[in-house]
Amino acid sequence: MMKEKGKKPIFKKWWFWIIVVFVIGAIGTTLDDDTAADDDEVKSVQAENKKNETTDQNEEEKLTEDNKDKGENTDSEKKDTSSKMEESTDDDESTDSEKTEAANNSKDTEESAHKEKEKEEETDTEDDVPTEYTSALNSAESYSDLMSMSKVGIFDQLTSEYGDQFPEEAAQYAIDNMEADWNQNALNSAESYSDIMHMSKAGIYEQLISEYGDQFTAEEAQYAVDNIEANWNENALESAKSYQETMDMSHEAIRDQLTSDYGEKFTQEEADYAVENLD
Repeated sequence: MMKEKGKKPIFKKWWFWIIVVFVIGAIGTTLDDDTAADDDEVKSVQAENKKNETTDQNEEEKLTEDNKDKGENTDSEKKDTSSKMEESTDDDESTDSEKTEAANNSKDTEESAHKEKEKEEETDTEDDVPTEYTSALNSAESYSDLMSMSKVGIFDQLTSEYGDQFPEEAAQYAIDNMEADWNQNALNSAESYSDIMHMSKAGIYEQLISEYGDQFTAEEAQYAVDNIEANWNENALESAKSYQETMDMSHEAIRDQLTSDYGEKFTQEEADYAVENLD
């Protein structure tokens, strides 16, 4: 009995390997296609992303330029607005200046008219003043300027029968219209009494207010003795020398005369200084 031949395994058949090769080739082709597709897809995505980035960048640049242009326009508008405001301010200032100048001109005109009116009134008043009144006024001013007399002293001099003999009305007009600093007049008189007659402070005060003297007011006399610059010790010494030389008085008699209420009215200290410094 003949043995049957065993069948060959399928992997030993030639056509099996052809199929295997074909399948492997088909698989490789498929893999290559898939890889190529994937690459194409990746490239497409990258291209799209790049396109989007470019678009975004362009839009951003455009937006930046728009903002810049808008900012420049805004700055320009601000400058224009500021310029207009400055022009408006200048116009307002110019208007205010013109108004002020107009007001000043108006004020100057009013003042000028007022002064002119006063001048005319003064002229009219002067024309109405009697000549004798004007003469009395001129004399009164001379007594004040040259002799530093008091108000009462000037009036008495103007009306005295041993003086100018003006009517009282003319003398009163002169007193009312003259310009004089009575305090200064009192001070000038006090300085003369000190420099020429070497009088004491109390003696000068009494002379200034006396009805037989200068007839200044008590306030004017006090102003004079408060503001006079005098060395009362030296005044006492000069008075003491005069008594010694002209009256041959003793030192004690001179001391008494210097301090007496009926004499020179120096203080005790001033009289002592004078006597101690006599020859």
